[in-house]
Amino acid sequence: MFSQNKLLTVAEKSDYKSTSKYKDVMDFIVSLEGSSPYISIDTIARTVEGFDVPMLVIANPLPSNPNEIGDRVVVYLQANIHAGEVEGKEAVQMLARDLLSNPNSEILKNVVVLITPILNIDGNEKISVNNRKNQVGPENGVGIRYNGQNLDLNRDAMKLETPELKGVVENILNVWDPAITVDCHTTNGSFHEEPITFTWMMNPNGDRKLINYMRDKMMPDVHRTLWDEYDVENIFYGVFIDRMDYSKGWTAYACEPRYLVNYIGIRNRLAILNENYVYADFRTRVQGCYSLLVTILEYASANKNEIISLLDEADKQTISRGMQPAVYDSFAIDYKGYPTPEQITIKAYETDTIPGVKGYWRYKSSDRKVTVTVPYIADFYATKNVKFPYAYLISVLDPDVVSLLRSHGIEISQLKNNKKVLVERFKINELHGSGRLNQGHYTNKVSGDFINEEREFPKGTYIVKTDQKLGSLVAALLEAQSDDGLLKWNYFDRYLAPQWGSGYYPYPVYKVMEPIPFDVLN
Repeated sequence: MFSQNKLLTVAEKSDYKSTSKYKDVMDFIVSLEGSSPYISIDTIARTVEGFDVPMLVIANPLPSNPNEIGDRVVVYLQANIHAGEVEGKEAVQMLARDLLSNPNSEILKNVVVLITPILNIDGNEKISVNNRKNQVGPENGVGIRYNGQNLDLNRDAMKLETPELKGVVENILNVWDPAITVDCHTTNGSFHEEPITFTWMMNPNGDRKLINYMRDKMMPDVHRTLWDEYDVENIFYGVFIDRMDYSKGWTAYACEPRYLVNYIGIRNRLAILNENYVYADFRTRVQGCYSLLVTILEYASANKNEIISLLDEADKQTISRGMQPAVYDSFAIDYKGYPTPEQITIKAYETDTIPGVKGYWRYKSSDRKVTVTVPYIADFYATKNVKFPYAYLISVLDPDVVSLLRSHGIEISQLKNNKKVLVERFKINELHGSGRLNQGHYTNKVSGDFINEEREFPKGTYIVKTDQKLGSLVAALLEAQSDDGLLKWNYFDRYLAPQWGSGYYPYPVYKVMEPIPFDVLN
């Protein structure tokens, strides 16, 4: 699908020695918009350093808004969330150009393609040869991981403290509701030959049928097609559990919803993490990433009806669960990774250690090749659950909490009159802040017990019911012991302890376990 079009990316023009800066990307996509009626450019956010973050819409016919999507499937491709990991940024520009060169393709017949080519602009503009020195190219340097707030955008999906991630959620996920999202990265991990790796959303509070669909059908199909038809060696993303003993397995290891791909999973949508191999040369990484994205779009085009049906069924089941939670309906607060049904084969290099060096960087790749077939630890299941509720009542009128919930697209209402309600109150027994700052937070770890009680809630109390499409996300944000919820990220700190004395106030979010009517404010 590579085009001979004269419009070339910085990577192509430099023979893959350089990557694009913001102006390069904008000049490129504006040229595309000026030459085709099948592309539009929107702005989804403005960074703290003053750059507008662009999003492309590519389709034939081009929809002016989501109501014009029709029976097509929406796929969102995102690059440069970490601005040192740049091959996705180059690949999506090339892909946009080549899609527009063939507007009558099956892809553009069946898919509305959304592309954010350069999400972390603040980090990208700090390109230097001193960044990511372990990475093989581009030789003229790359940007940095963090945005202008010194925050990692791929840890911000739940708290939305960055304008970039807030823009993705408010202006892409909430508006266009993509069926599939691909987030492009570069690895830092184990040593192997395959230049392209990828995996799927895997938080256990997501819909299990969607997780299994990715695990058992879509991702294996993409893997085979990418290898057989595009001659790109690839494996599912992970790292060796023990770099000195590969037999212990290959693990995907990160399934918390702070990561965008897992966050999208608990929104009942399909998401793919693309990690391009840091030790492959830059040309191979860019072209391999390009071929992966083409393969995903081809799969989405060929299977759009199945995908749309799966997502619709997941939404219906989530709404139904919230309307009448069953005894067995639960939310995972602790979980563990287990092997997938199929083992994974990796064309690895044996690992050596560097004498005198400690920590992560003590490992180096040898030139000794070894092919191993090992367990893939990527199925995460609950080890501890709490009951899933009908609704949450928030007893503090905190504007930051309410604003955040609405930014996520969650439906909220307020009590019209005072009302006595039988609830579960979370009694805090222990609350500890982390000993080290994490993304600007001393994150909380809490333990406690649920106590059943009848309580009167005043007019204006916020009601967040779980019989909505984002019901799983509601629980992930509001459960007291959620590993990425608002209590963990300090949103309720001021309400948890008295100024003097010992003990704790009740967690100001109460669980309504049985369906009851609420009179709400208009």
